[in-house]
Amino acid sequence: MDTTGTLDEALERLHRTGPELEGWLTNHAPMAVEALVRHGQARTVHRWLDRYQDKLEDMPAATGPVTEDNWREHLGDPRKLTDWALFFTRQVEERPWRDVLAEWWPRLLPGISGAATHPVIRTGHAVRTLLSEEEARGGASTEPRRAELGHALGYWAARHLTLSGIRELPVPRSAAAGLDAVPLVADQSGGIVARLERITGLPARPGAQDLDAAAAEAEVAEVVRAATLRYATHAHGSPVMLVHAATAPNGVLRTLPALPPELWGPSLDAAWTVSAAVTAVYGPREAAPAPDPGQAAPEEIFERAVAHGDEHVIKLADTALDVAEWSGRNGDDEGRSRALSAALRSVELTEPLF
Repeated sequence: MDTTGTLDEALERLHRTGPELEGWLTNHAPMAVEALVRHGQARTVHRWLDRYQDKLEDMPAATGPVTEDNWREHLGDPRKLTDWALFFTRQVEERPWRDVLAEWWPRLLPGISGAATHPVIRTGHAVRTLLSEEEARGGASTEPRRAELGHALGYWAARHLTLSGIRELPVPRSAAAGLDAVPLVADQSGGIVARLERITGLPARPGAQDLDAAAAEAEVAEVVRAATLRYATHAHGSPVMLVHAATAPNGVLRTLPALPPELWGPSLDAAWTVSAAVTAVYGPREAAPAPDPGQAAPEEIFERAVAHGDEHVIKLADTALDVAEWSGRNGDDEGRSRALSAALRSVELTEPLF
C-alpha cells in the first residue's frame, strides 16, 4: 500500500498523456510506476518518469462521444482512443468501479490480444492497486486510481482485437507442457497483428473444462508460472515481446478477485489462449541456458530491474517476483530460482533505458 501519494501524483501526470506513442506503440508508464511503488521503489518513480517523458505524447483529439447506445459500433476503433477513455472515466466516477468492471469484462475479454495485450496488463495493474487500497482503507479509493482503471478499459475497448480461425489441438497435461507444444508460426516477421493472423492451431487449455472459481484461479496462476519460467530459457526469441506471454495472463489473474466468480472460467480460457498465442508468434525453436540467480533476494533482483530501467524489464520482474513468492510458499525452490532467473534474463537481453 502506497502511503506516499507518489502513485497518485504519477497517475495524474500520466493521464495528461495518451495510451500510445508513434501511432501504435504502448505507453507503459502507468504499469511501470505501479510496479515500482508496489515493490517499495516510490522514491524512483518521478526520476524514472522524467527519463521516460520524452517518449510520451498528448492524448489524441476526441472525435465524438462513446455512449451506451453506440459503443458496439466503436469497439476496436483506435480512432476513438480518447472517446473511450472519457467514456470509462465517467463510468467509474458515476458508478462503483467493480460494477463497471463486471459489466465490461466479458465484453472486452474476447479482444484480449489487442494492442499486444497491453490493455489487459494495464487493467490488472489498476485493479491490483484498487483492491489493495480497499483492503487498507476500508473501501475508499482515490480519483486518480479509479481514473487509471477507466483509461485502461478505454484503451482495451479502442484496441479490441479478436482471434479467429484457430483450430484446437490436443489438450496438454499441464500449462508448461502446453507451451512446449505450441506450434510456432513459420513466418515470424512483421508486427504482432500480422503474426497473430498466421496462427492456425493452438493446444486446448490444460486441465478440466468445468472448474469452480478457486480452481480456475489456480489454473490461471499456473499459466503465469509456466510462461514466466519458460521466459528464463526462451526469452532470446524476442526478449521484449515474450514478456507478454507471462504478464498478460497475470493481468487476468490480478483482476479475478474483483470479478464475479462466474467470470473466472472464461477468464482462464482467455489467459491461456493469449499466452499460447504470444508464444506461437515470438517463441524460438531451441532453449538457451538461463542465468543463475544464486542467493540473490527478490528485492535485489527487482532493484537490478529498476537500475536497468526498461519498462518491460520492470514489468517482467514484477511478475517474476509474484511467481517466486508463490513458489516459495509451496516449497518449490526450483520454481522460485527459475522465476528470479527469468527476471535476470530480461535484464541481460534488453537494452537499458538508463
